[in-house]
Amino acid sequence: MIKILLWALGIGVLAIAIAELLLRVRYGLGNPPLYVADARTGYRLAPNQSLRRRGNRIEINQYSMRGPAVDPQRPTDALRVLMVGDSIVNGGWWTDQSELLSVKVQQALVALNPPGVETVEVLNASANSWGPRNELGYLLRFGTFEAQLVLVVLNTDDLFAIAPNSYELGRNPAYPIRRPPLALWEVVQRRFSYTPSPALQALHDQGGDRVGVNLEALRQLNQVVQDAGGRLAIAMTPLRRELDSDGPRDYELVARQRLTAFAQNEGIPYLDGLPLFQQTAHEQLYFDHIHLSPEGNDWVSQALAKLLLELWNRPSESALPSTHEPLSDLW
Repeated sequence: MIKILLWALGIGVLAIAIAELLLRVRYGLGNPPLYVADARTGYRLAPNQSLRRRGNRIEINQYSMRGPAVDPQRPTDALRVLMVGDSIVNGGWWTDQSELLSVKVQQALVALNPPGVETVEVLNASANSWGPRNELGYLLRFGTFEAQLVLVVLNTDDLFAIAPNSYELGRNPAYPIRRPPLALWEVVQRRFSYTPSPALQALHDQGGDRVGVNLEALRQLNQVVQDAGGRLAIAMTPLRRELDSDGPRDYELVARQRLTAFAQNEGIPYLDGLPLFQQTAHEQLYFDHIHLSPEGNDWVSQALAKLLLELWNRPSESALPSTHEPLSDLW
């Protein structure tokens, strides 16, 4: 009887060890991207991380950017673009480092051969669920890295983003602050539902003109960029459901119109992707209801690179117009 129990125990331990090894090696579980709290951004990815999740390589540099280490001083004869955004730019665990939107934009810009440029760098400052106030906080924390061009990539939900906070760090399984003891532990943890903190729920329930507050954050972000000698552009990608026959909801249309008017008043080049996505077969462009697929990143990067090139080629006192229509067939 004791031998049988020992055999069963040994087989159980071996099965757990094999499962643990499989989860770590094949899926990268047990080693999630970690986050840190930040007084300005609310939260950001912990610096200096290198890992794989479900086969996709994730590199986080010393400034919490998704990408290799970067010198805060721009190289001579280089065009440096700072892309700022949420999970659309960040790519999350579902996007390999080589398939990031920022990487694709850099490749597309190189192919366009900007005049007077020896090298092109596109930096990626982003985190899941960031909104304009988080992104402003990042620039206030780290600056613009001497980027001549700064591109903010929004999606429709970002216009309604709440204030920066760190309430979910270490509470929501999607925002861990330390490694789990086992990959199996992470699997079990993610299978249980969690309740958002009351403080986070209070932010979501907060009244007032949230769109106006986020537009003000974009205005201040533009001022930070201008003070650093750079120029700002904004691009908007639609939610997948906005491409259905019903289109955006009424409150989303109002918010979009406010963003368009804001960009025109501030002289910020703005490219609204909604009508442009509607002109193509968009199903293959999405990974899910909001995030782009690798094909989507390829497609969008061509438009963003052309937008940036036109801005680069214009005198600093001149700006591209805000528009819902293609700029020089950007898309």
